[in-house]
Amino acid sequence: MEFSIKQSSPEKQRSSCVVVGVYEDGKLSAAAQLLDKAAAHQLSNLIAHGDISGKPASTLLLHKLPGVTAERVLLVGLGKAGELNSKTSVEILRAAFVALNATAARDAALYIIDEGIGKDAVWVVKQAVFAAAEQAFRADGMKSKPSEAATLKNITFAMLGKPATALKNALDQAVATAHGMDLAKMLGNLPGNICTPAYLAAKALALGKAHKFIKTTVLEEKDMQKLGMGSFLSVTRGSEQPAKLITMEYCGADKKQKPVVLVGKGITFDSGGISLKPGAEMDEMKYDMCGAASVLGTLRAIAEMGLKLNVVGVIPACENLPSGKATKPGDIVKSMSGQTIEILNTDAEGRLILCDALTYSKKFNPDTVIDIATLTGACVIALGHVASGLFSNEDKLAKELLAAGEQAHDRAWQLPLWEDYQPLLDSNFADMQNIGGRAGGTITAACFLSRFTKGYRWAHLDIAGTAHKSGKEKGATGRPVPLLTQYLINKAGRQ
Repeated sequence: MEFSIKQSSPEKQRSSCVVVGVYEDGKLSAAAQLLDKAAAHQLSNLIAHGDISGKPASTLLLHKLPGVTAERVLLVGLGKAGELNSKTSVEILRAAFVALNATAARDAALYIIDEGIGKDAVWVVKQAVFAAAEQAFRADGMKSKPSEAATLKNITFAMLGKPATALKNALDQAVATAHGMDLAKMLGNLPGNICTPAYLAAKALALGKAHKFIKTTVLEEKDMQKLGMGSFLSVTRGSEQPAKLITMEYCGADKKQKPVVLVGKGITFDSGGISLKPGAEMDEMKYDMCGAASVLGTLRAIAEMGLKLNVVGVIPACENLPSGKATKPGDIVKSMSGQTIEILNTDAEGRLILCDALTYSKKFNPDTVIDIATLTGACVIALGHVASGLFSNEDKLAKELLAAGEQAHDRAWQLPLWEDYQPLLDSNFADMQNIGGRAGGTITAACFLSRFTKGYRWAHLDIAGTAHKSGKEKGATGRPVPLLTQYLINKAGRQ
C-alpha cells in the first residue's frame, strides 16, 4: 500500500473515492462543504433527510455525485466537534477503511486530516496509516486458498492547505512503523512447528542482509554454556529444537553513542514444561514469542526510517516442553550473573531466559535496556487487553515510555516496583525462587527481572494482554512496536 500527502480540492480530486467528514449536529467539514457546493447541495439534503447522522464512525457511500470528479464519495461521521477522544478517533479511522475496503476502489483521498478528528494532524496521519495497514493485513497465508489481497492500494491524505513538513515526516515514520507491525504480526501468527528458534534466527539474519546498518549474530547452545547461561538453558532442556541467542546491532549514529538495548522474550511455544498448562487455548502459546517479534519489527521500522540512533536487539529464543530431560520443579540453576534460582514452577520460564539475556546486555554498555515479554497472565487480569504493564528502575524512563505510548496510541500503565515485594521471592535453598505466589504475580515477575539489571537504567513491558487477541479475532496485534518506535524517535530527537 502506498501513501502520500498533497494539497488539492475535493471536488476536483481524481480518485476512486474521496472521504470527507460530517459532524453530528449536521455541520459539514470544510472539505465536505466544497463538495456540497459543487454537487448542488446534495450532501446537505442527505443530512436533512436523516441519511447520515454524523455519529462517530457512521458511514455513507455515494456514487457519481454531479459536479464531483471522483467516482465515489464516502461520508464519515465525526461526532460532536471538540468532544472526541483517542478511542473514538481511532474508531472513526477504522470505520473509514472498513468502508473503503468494502468497495472496489483502488485508491482513495482522505480529507479528514484537516478536521483533526479530535487530535493534531500528525497523530491522525499516523493512526490513519495504522488503520489502513490493519485492514490490508492478511493472516491466512497458510490456507490452501488464501484470501485475495486488499483492492485498496493507494492512499492520499489530501488537504485544503499546504501540508507541513512535519506531516510528511510523520507519514514516513508511520509507514515504517506499520511495516514493523506487519512483520511482528506475521511472526506471531505462525505456528510453533514453523516459527522455531532457528526460524526466528533466520529472519533476524535476513533482516541484517536487507539493511546494511544491522549486524546480526546468532549464538548456539554451546556458546551459551561457555557464557554460563544456566537459567536460559534450563528452559530449553525438554525440547528437540536448539535454543538460539540472537543479537541485532543497528548502528544509526556515532559508534561512541551508547545504544538502547531491546530484549524480547522468544519462547516459540510454551507448554509450561513439567508444570504443564491446561489444554484449553494452549495453541495460543505460539504467541509467547511476541516480545521477540516486536523487537524484530521495531528494528525493521527504525532501519527503514534511517533513525539516527544506536539500537541493539537481543532475543533469547527457545521452546518450553516436557520430556525426560526437562527441568523439574525444585531444580536449582545458576544464572549468567552468578545468582542461583530455585525453579518452583517451570511455567514461569520467560523470566528464566530474560534474566540471562539482561545480564548479557551489559556487554553493549547500554544507555537504556527495555525488555518486552508476554510474561504473566496476572497482567491480563490487572490491565485487561488495553494497556501493557510497565515497570522501571527510573521514573524518568517510565515517563518517557508512557508519553511515547500516548503519542502512538499504544498505551502502557506503570505498576510499582517497590522493595516491599522482593521478599516474596526469597528461597530457603537458592538466592531466589522463580515465582512469588499468586498475589501480585505481575509485580513479583518484574521484581525477579530487576535483580539482573543493576548498573543500567531499565524498563520492563509485560505485553501478555496486548500482544495478541483471542476468540473470533484471534491474531497478533503488532504491539508494542508503535510504542517502542515512538520512544526511539523521541530519543533520537533529543540526542
